[in-house]
Amino acid sequence: MNNILFICLGNICRSPLAEGFLQYHVNQRKLEGSFNIDSAGTGNWHIGKPPDRRAIRAAAEYGVDISKLRARQITPKDMDSFALVIAMDRNNLSDLQLLRNNTNAGCQIELLSESSLEPGFIDVPDPWYGDYKDFQSVARQIDSACCSLLEKLIQDD
Repeated sequence: MNNILFICLGNICRSPLAEGFLQYHVNQRKLEGSFNIDSAGTGNWHIGKPPDRRAIRAAAEYGVDISKLRARQITPKDMDSFALVIAMDRNNLSDLQLLRNNTNAGCQIELLSESSLEPGFIDVPDPWYGDYKDFQSVARQIDSACCSLLEKLIQDD
C-alpha cells in the first residue's frame, strides 16, 4: 500500500488539489486498492472547511471533484502513518523536516516538484491571494506532477 500525504499551508488550495488529482489518476488506472491518499496543512486556520471555491472549480475543469474534502492539520502520528509526505513548497518542507525530527518518524519527505518533469519547477506557488487564473495554473502544475509521481510509484513497486 502506498500511503501518501500531501502538505501545504492551510489545506484548502494546493494539497487538496494534489490529493484529488492523484486519486483521480489512481482511479483511472484502476489502482484504488494500492493507494491511501490524503492531504493536510501545517496550519490550523481552516480545519473542517472545504477547499477554496476556486480550487474546487479548477479541479472540476479536469473532471476531478474535491468539494467533499475537508481541511485538517498534520499531526505527529501522520509522520508514522504515511510512508511518503509531499510538500508543496520549501517552507512546508522545512516544517515537515522539523516535525519528523521531533517525532523520530521514518517517513520519506520530498517536494512535489521532485516528481515533476517541468523545468524550473521547485515550489508550487500558493494561489490564495491570486485570481482564478492562478488557481488554473497551479492545478495544471499539480496535475502534471501527480501524473509523473504515479508513474514513478508504479515503477518503484
